[in-house]
Amino acid sequence: MALKNTIKTAITGLRTNKTRSALTILGIVIGVAAIVMVVSLGQGARDLILGEIEGIGARVIAVIPGRQPKGPTDILATLTASLKERDLVALKRKENVPHAEAIMPIVFGSETVSYQGETYRPTIFGGTELMAELYDVYPQRGRNISEDDVRSSADVVVLGSKVAQELAQGGDLLDARVKIKGRNFRVIGLLAKKGGASLFNFDEIAMIPYTTAQNYIFGINYYNRIVIRADSDETVSRTEEDIRATLRAEHNITDPSKDDFGIETQADALETVGTILTALTVFLALVAAISLVVGGVGIMNIMLVSVTERTREIGLRKALGATSKNILAQFLFEAVALTGIGGIVGIMLGSSLSFVISLAITNIAGIGWNFSFPIYAAILGIAVSSAIGLIFGIYPARKAAAKSPIEALRYE
Repeated sequence: MALKNTIKTAITGLRTNKTRSALTILGIVIGVAAIVMVVSLGQGARDLILGEIEGIGARVIAVIPGRQPKGPTDILATLTASLKERDLVALKRKENVPHAEAIMPIVFGSETVSYQGETYRPTIFGGTELMAELYDVYPQRGRNISEDDVRSSADVVVLGSKVAQELAQGGDLLDARVKIKGRNFRVIGLLAKKGGASLFNFDEIAMIPYTTAQNYIFGINYYNRIVIRADSDETVSRTEEDIRATLRAEHNITDPSKDDFGIETQADALETVGTILTALTVFLALVAAISLVVGGVGIMNIMLVSVTERTREIGLRKALGATSKNILAQFLFEAVALTGIGGIVGIMLGSSLSFVISLAITNIAGIGWNFSFPIYAAILGIAVSSAIGLIFGIYPARKAAAKSPIEALRYE
């Protein structure tokens, strides 16, 4: 029998039992749809987070206190207050770090903010006037923290949009007084809504001078970060080396393995976050792919039932000259066709749901979440679903091909 006739016969067999065929591929549809959704949403999250990191700028370098952990036993080594005022002063000297264009110490923690009986617990972010420029968070109304505010440890605060909304309850907080740890802070600025995908959630932030945060809020004499911006992309590596040499000299460190600080560039952050997100997406996709195996088992069971029900048809075809090879090809093609169609439907369903979810996140959460259609996941879905049909369809097809025409014609 020609291949064309074999395919035609297989399609006829599938169309004869449309409802059963539809139910048979349900597991494949769900599995492929889940894979497409996971990869699509994972790619959207990856693009969003990496975009936020890139938005900070490739020239920004972060100095982190504590020895960078190399294993679980090193976690405590990171909890050190190794960045002090003397380090900031040393880093600001041009002879030490000649390509440092801007330097900002950062202090952060959590504390309750209250206003007229309303309370909210945001992240208290102690910085300088460079905060807006480095992180692109300019006040929508009011002004930013000034150099004078930092120098005088002024009780002034710039509030994120959610903090202001929770405290004001529809009112206007600009120039109002809010309490932080018992002190009255004048609200000098209100940030525009930025969304929660940044390294810091600037919607849930209360920004004050770092000197105020150190002296009156947290009572510490060290920094949680020192952020440095190089004067050009080409001098980032040189600046990183200068920072490392300066801090080692300040801390009397001669063995690089004993560094009590870490340095992270945006390239490092992009690589680390990208690797983590990719690994997470692959893991979730593999978990979703388990349903494809379940769908394959379902297809094998249905094909075995179909072989039993069509025993007389098999006997009649063999009596008319069909070979065992023809019967094997027919049932194998039916299995592959079922899973292939399931894969296509799954791709369409998964892409549609991903688009709807991306749209909902953008409109409801106010995050710039872009829909991404994963072409490689779609191709993989079709290939894997077809392979599932081939693998799980072999046994039923072989069983059909092995039937004796005489016994098959006698089957009731």
